[in-house]
Amino acid sequence: MKKRLLSSAILLSLAFPSLANDGDIHQVTILGTSDLHGHFMPWDYAADKLNMRGSLSQIATKVKQIRNEQPNTILVDAGDTIQGNFVETFKDEPIDPMMLGFNEMQYDVWVLGNHEFDFGLDVLNRSLTQFKGHSLGGNIKRADGNPFLPGYKILERNGIKIGVIGMDTPMTQVFAEGTNRLQGVTFTNPTLEVKKVIDKIDDQVDAIVLVAHMGLDNENDIANTGVTDIANANPELDAIVAGHMHTRIDKAVVNGVIITEPDKYGRALSRVDLQFEERGGHFTLINKDSFTYKIKGTESDKAMEALYQPYHKRLREMANREVAQLTGVDLVPENEIRGIPQVHVQDTGISALFQEASFFYAPKANVIALQIDNDNAELDVGPIKAKDIAYNYQYAGGEITVYQMTGKELKTYMEWSAGYFNSVKVGDVTYSFDPKRRASKYSTNDFFAGVTYQIDLTKPKGQRITDLKFADGTAVTDDSDIRIGMNSYRMGHLTKSGGVLEGRTFPVLFDTEVEYGEEQGTIRNLTIRYLTEQKQGTYEGKPQQRWQLVGLDDTYTLQREIVKSMLNSGEIEVPSSEDGRYTNIASINVKELILSSPEEKQKALKARQDKLAHASESDKRVLNREIALINALN
Repeated sequence: MKKRLLSSAILLSLAFPSLANDGDIHQVTILGTSDLHGHFMPWDYAADKLNMRGSLSQIATKVKQIRNEQPNTILVDAGDTIQGNFVETFKDEPIDPMMLGFNEMQYDVWVLGNHEFDFGLDVLNRSLTQFKGHSLGGNIKRADGNPFLPGYKILERNGIKIGVIGMDTPMTQVFAEGTNRLQGVTFTNPTLEVKKVIDKIDDQVDAIVLVAHMGLDNENDIANTGVTDIANANPELDAIVAGHMHTRIDKAVVNGVIITEPDKYGRALSRVDLQFEERGGHFTLINKDSFTYKIKGTESDKAMEALYQPYHKRLREMANREVAQLTGVDLVPENEIRGIPQVHVQDTGISALFQEASFFYAPKANVIALQIDNDNAELDVGPIKAKDIAYNYQYAGGEITVYQMTGKELKTYMEWSAGYFNSVKVGDVTYSFDPKRRASKYSTNDFFAGVTYQIDLTKPKGQRITDLKFADGTAVTDDSDIRIGMNSYRMGHLTKSGGVLEGRTFPVLFDTEVEYGEEQGTIRNLTIRYLTEQKQGTYEGKPQQRWQLVGLDDTYTLQREIVKSMLNSGEIEVPSSEDGRYTNIASINVKELILSSPEEKQKALKARQDKLAHASESDKRVLNREIALINALN
């Protein structure tokens, strides 16, 4: 039944050719969201601030506009819906707020993401039961081997049949290792599962669209964890709505399959347009395209806001609960250099607070590891509110599990973490972050308490951790007894295929969620409990020096001060990724910009100015920065 007249070079324009005189032309539009993470309204409940960058209620406005223009529309979501932005507050209540919104907007398909399993199957089943559309997950199997959910649904619009396939990332099983949240549920190879579905439905449909909670590329270089592998193995697919990696992709083309991804938190809406020619009662796909709408600034739908008002009110009240007073010093110093988050380059009181609470409630640990997944971490002297804890520790489900390992294994983990930074070269005046690690979905720059250490960035990756000692000054040796408290999600990342501790298993000595309960055992709630019960509402912030970066050459101290002043004044910017999403991905190096004479200076300036006319935008940024630096340094 499925026919195509598409050339191998995908027809690109949305201004489709007018073929109506030769046969009726029909269009079906697929609209896709993903990784909403509880953002049902334009409000950041961790910061308790209006946030118009994106939300489900803003997307509702856009969807209504598109449906008015194009009635043959299918609305899908690619998962990670019921966790984040405090929506999990309502996980034990009868109604799932996210499903309320999905039903109000008449979503057709919901594909599960890895975070759908964060709170166990009972919570997930509540959401699945309430969703009025079709829940899909073709590579998810129950403990008895039977499908957890269907793998596909055939949806018909104006006589055109679209096969929608749904797959979750197989990494869900890896992330859940060491927990019982899956209760025997397993995840199979999505590439093979897609092929099975295609074999079953290909002759029943006019087009096939995959909705997958997976990014474009393989995750951590593990095969079949990205949709590129799926597209290469399944050219019968016409389009893919991807997710999971929190990235906005207008259109990628892999093996003739178009792929789009709608960012995170409702910040974008993906659109796939499929155009068919009808002849003799048959529909032939003749054109396809995809792009994304940016949602920032879009008006929030009033009906959705009315629906969510009771939840909005409760979350704001909860966020503003005062739990303690902070005295002493601010827990995060001001950024020394604009564009370089201080929380990543200096030991801070904010990580110390979370680690202090973790030690107290996981007393078997002698080392605590965690990350601060917020470049703008901040907690100043004054009231500490519940929202401050969530704002600075953003992983809502993060717990402390204590694992037994050796000093050698701890150092392996620490060396992996230190790989977050670029090596320092002669002439560097700023520390910077490895571009690939900086672009990770979550921060992979972990901090370690219970030990003191230096990260020597003049040394190659894998040899950077120096002067590693326990807090009492005793050296950590390869055979040292380490009982490390950390969240199980990170342990799964380290021990999975390709991880630095690949294939190893570590005895679990303690788990805060088992000891205190799934919700009360999270780092967030344990920290609030620590402040209220143990610190009796008063916490003193102190400067921290448990670890430090080393490697910048004192020879360039004067130049560093000049560069710092230029960065802080806005005259120049730290290097960032081409799309601007990730800052400080390269150090500023002045070695070749310090010139021996006025003639050399003019020669260097002219060479760069000559290149500007034909340079790309990213190259222009580099050239203009170098021109400004040459003028300032000479």
